[in-house]
Amino acid sequence: MRALLIAGNWKMNPATVAAAAGLARAVKAGVGQETTVHIVVCPASVHLSLIDQILEGSPLGLGGQNMHWKTEGAYTGELSAAMLVDIGCTHVILGHSERRHGMGETDRMVNDKLMAALGVGLIPIVCLGETKDERLGDRTEAVLLTQLSGSLAGLEPEAMARVVLAYEPVWAIGTGLTASPEQAQAAHAFIRGWLAQQFGQATADHVVVQYGGSVKPDNALELLSCPDIDGALVGGASLKAADFLAITECGRQAARRKSGKTH
Repeated sequence: MRALLIAGNWKMNPATVAAAAGLARAVKAGVGQETTVHIVVCPASVHLSLIDQILEGSPLGLGGQNMHWKTEGAYTGELSAAMLVDIGCTHVILGHSERRHGMGETDRMVNDKLMAALGVGLIPIVCLGETKDERLGDRTEAVLLTQLSGSLAGLEPEAMARVVLAYEPVWAIGTGLTASPEQAQAAHAFIRGWLAQQFGQATADHVVVQYGGSVKPDNALELLSCPDIDGALVGGASLKAADFLAITECGRQAARRKSGKTH
């Protein structure tokens, strides 16, 4: 069974070092040494070093929210994959819809970043998903096919097995809307089917595919219990320790359901 991965994307929050430190300490205390579900927090880059120190001794992973595909050079304001590793990161979010649609990132750019991340041992969380107009136009699968083939171009099965995918319907991010479990499962099943065609069933069965899109404590269990949903990329709810910890508990309950255990 694939281990569930819950990642908190703090985006450009909290506003102060003190608030970021407090949030990290609360999550660390709430998680303890629990390892049934893999949990990662992704703070703003200016807070990464501090949060890494706070998380020491816990099973929590640390993730960057973005990176450049070059190893070094004249790229003002950017971070390299090696810099993220050096500061303590285990994961990095790539191709988030807010960067694709708000900052013009292309599948080619995401692919270049993916290769750089894998080259230094980072676990990339590659985001995919359709807009509201694309969903209403019945183009979800076509959009996913384009993003999958472009963002994951050139990967061998062994490398693909080290990648996490996050299906995030753009129309459900920060809007309060959430894909129904049936909609989310259908998209995840499509993604896994494509993986099987491209990389083989064994690789497809191994790859973690998260759901992202207004995940909250009151909808997390139903979503995470779907057979092809292997975790969540959590936005707003990750900024409140109680909410984020409640979602991780939903992950544990879903993991028990999937393994056939009741307690």
